Amino acid sequence: MNTKWLLLPAALLVLSCSGKKAKTNSAAVQKVRSAHTQTYVPYGFINEKGESDGFEIAVLREIDALLPDYEFEFVGTSDDDLLIGIETGKYALGTKGAWLTEERKKKFIIPQHNSAVSIIGIAFRKENAKQIHDMESFARFSGKLVPVPPQSAQWPIIEDFNAAHPDTPVKLIASDVFIIPDAYTWLIESRYDAFFDIKLSFQTQVEAPDGAWHRYADRLAYVPYRAIPTYPLFNRNYGDLAAKCDTLIAVLRENGKLRELSERYFGEDIFQYE
Repeated sequence: MNTKWLLLPAALLVLSCSGKKAKTNSAAVQKVRSAHTQTYVPYGFINEKGESDGFEIAVLREIDALLPDYEFEFVGTSDDDLLIGIETGKYALGTKGAWLTEERKKKFIIPQHNSAVSIIGIAFRKENAKQIHDMESFARFSGKLVPVPPQSAQWPIIEDFNAAHPDTPVKLIASDVFIIPDAYTWLIESRYDAFFDIKLSFQTQVEAPDGAWHRYADRLAYVPYRAIPTYPLFNRNYGDLAAKCDTLIAVLRENGKLRELSERYFGEDIFQYE
């Protein structure tokens, strides 16, 4: 067991095992607006009943139940409004499958403990499945990777891989755009041999029958590499709430609730890739 979880306050561990707590006197409860994405299934979305739903919302609801002095109000919105709204104080916090970046660390309070992960790996041509079955075998095969935006979280992950595999590095080429819409086509055309892709994106864009690139589903394959931690973002005036949520995220991981919610929303334990 990771020893960092053993440092959790005993009172909070008891709290996490004792079920949902009634809110204190309604006049003393501080309502906080929590923004989330509207269509990022299964992280955060508006379901068919018009309700806030998704893994990240479910985690925050578990936290809310353990904080009698706070009451979360969930608001579905756009990515831009979410980030600007947290920064300006329109929202106390927000979730969008947010990766940790230097820019975000300057603008928001970000907990130490991640509440979710984004699984990243490589998409490649199925015809090469016998030669490519993980990052190491891809690097030995050719290492010809679709260019990566240097400002993205993918870039340092590949740099770390190359540092650990100096004899068989991946060819890391900088992209001048953040989103590469032609990446799957470039694979089919054999311009490159792999695309460093988010698993959820591959599932929704290629594997899903209504995906924009489903026409390539029988020609492309995917293998996961590792998980990128994702975090809720807090307005800088909500340091006390952020600290309490940080501790409770660790509690929910320790008592198995994060894994349980992950299996409910993702169909697997996404934390196994950490």
